[in-house]
Amino acid sequence: MGEKKTMSGQKFLTVTLLNAAITVVEIVGGVLSGSLSLLSDAFHNLGDTFSIAIGYFAHRISQRCEDEHNTYGYGRAQILAALLNALLLVVVAIFLVAEAVRRLFQPEHINGDLMMIVAVVGLVANLISAVLMHGGSKHNMNMKATYLHLLSDTLSSFGVIFGGLMIAWYNVTMIDPIITILVALYISVESWPIVRHAVSILMQGAPKLDYEAIKEDLMKIDGITSVHHIHAWMIDENRIVFSAHVNMRDMKLSEAEMIYRRIERVLTTKYHISHVTIQAEDVRGKDAELISLNEDTAEKP
Repeated sequence: MGEKKTMSGQKFLTVTLLNAAITVVEIVGGVLSGSLSLLSDAFHNLGDTFSIAIGYFAHRISQRCEDEHNTYGYGRAQILAALLNALLLVVVAIFLVAEAVRRLFQPEHINGDLMMIVAVVGLVANLISAVLMHGGSKHNMNMKATYLHLLSDTLSSFGVIFGGLMIAWYNVTMIDPIITILVALYISVESWPIVRHAVSILMQGAPKLDYEAIKEDLMKIDGITSVHHIHAWMIDENRIVFSAHVNMRDMKLSEAEMIYRRIERVLTTKYHISHVTIQAEDVRGKDAELISLNEDTAEKP
């Protein structure tokens, strides 16, 4: 596990430095070629460099152990970074569309040959960065947001290259803003689910669990007479916290502990819950709702 975390940190650092280098190359190439498209792509990369850096530092913070200030740890630093990066992508997409519309009506002269050379260099670097981040993007929201930044850069580089070819060979300047709009739409479509998921986690949104099935499974455990006041939320995209009030027959504490272990086994193995808190009760709240914050309906002992 520790090696996996280290590798993720190394990937973030490598990709950050590589993206910063791409930005410098594209700014120089854009100035020399007079390509506004290339300069826009360079500033897009500059924004992505800052976003990747944010993701990297968030990854470092998330590795801190739990303490008295954050008893659940610092995993949500990556959720905050993912949200910020996804929102930045949406802002970038809006800017790209606005700029593309302007270029449709005000086409500019571009040195197509130099534009293509610089874009090819950027494409290769972006592909390397995207490959580095692809594996972790499947299981980590922060890395997925960073990966989408790099993927959008890669698509943008393809667009610049194709646009450069059309401009150099056929002088079709309109192709550049059209490709830009398509890339921007793709960025928005891919970014919005990250924004929605990150906000859900930060708002203590419930994970997708079958709560009735959970109750049925717990009621099968000998000694349990009712389950109520279930609560579940996510610390990050991989860790679920669960609490419940469980009515049990009157028994010794040592016997109740055996039931606790069976409850934890069911919840961790079948429902992949990371942290379980159980409040044992005799008859109090036995007829209460499965999911409720209102204790007034509970029966008094």
